[in-house]
Amino acid sequence: MAKYRLVLLRHGEGAWNKENRFCSWVDQRLSSDGIKEAKNCGKHLKALGFEFDLVFTSILSRSIQTAWLVLEEMGQEWVPIQSSWRLNERHYGALIGLNRAEMALNHGEEQVRIWRRSYDVTPPPITESHPYYEEIYNDRRYKCTDVSQDNLPKAESLKDVLDRLLPYWNEKIVPELKSGKMILISAHGNSSRALLKHLEGISDEDIINVTVPTGVPILLELDENLHPLGPHQFLGDQEAIQAAIKKVEDQGKVKS
Repeated sequence: MAKYRLVLLRHGEGAWNKENRFCSWVDQRLSSDGIKEAKNCGKHLKALGFEFDLVFTSILSRSIQTAWLVLEEMGQEWVPIQSSWRLNERHYGALIGLNRAEMALNHGEEQVRIWRRSYDVTPPPITESHPYYEEIYNDRRYKCTDVSQDNLPKAESLKDVLDRLLPYWNEKIVPELKSGKMILISAHGNSSRALLKHLEGISDEDIINVTVPTGVPILLELDENLHPLGPHQFLGDQEAIQAAIKKVEDQGKVKS
């Protein structure tokens, strides 16, 4: 029997998800479909009887907005929310704002897959001439982090995401989990993948095959040492979930 249970959630579809662009640290709110995804997720978690004690989010609006909508649908708006940049989406550097399908056409689908899914390959860093550099680094939310702005990343591999996420996981989330609280983490595709890699011991090579669709809750059942009792479970209609996974995977392919 599980000692601890944890729910991970990638935010609902954002505006740039819909446009198939690398969103990363550019702040985006949910699309109309993303709002529906978040609300449906809340309805499903409520039907399954989940009661959360604490929610963790990134400091990006799509993560926070998803958490709000989920809690509202569950009638649990009062549940405290804590936010940290350490749960942010991966920083895609110079790729931010670019269309994935167009990148696949120009650089090949395999290169785009490596940039999106591999463990230790870092894309080219963002520079001050990038069209979204000022929008990101002049954003007030990054003046309130636990690191100086000079030490914020300019590009990240998935390994880098895990490295900046783990201190927060170990110091902030684990103690709350071990105190018996039921926790929801409303984050992003890559911060969720990084945490799954850590908890499930997924190899550097196999993590490229792990895809997290938007708006689908993931249940992890853990023992007293926070080791999983089985593979993570996508909660919901499995046929629809597989279609959602394929949709994410197809984002990096050349459009026919």
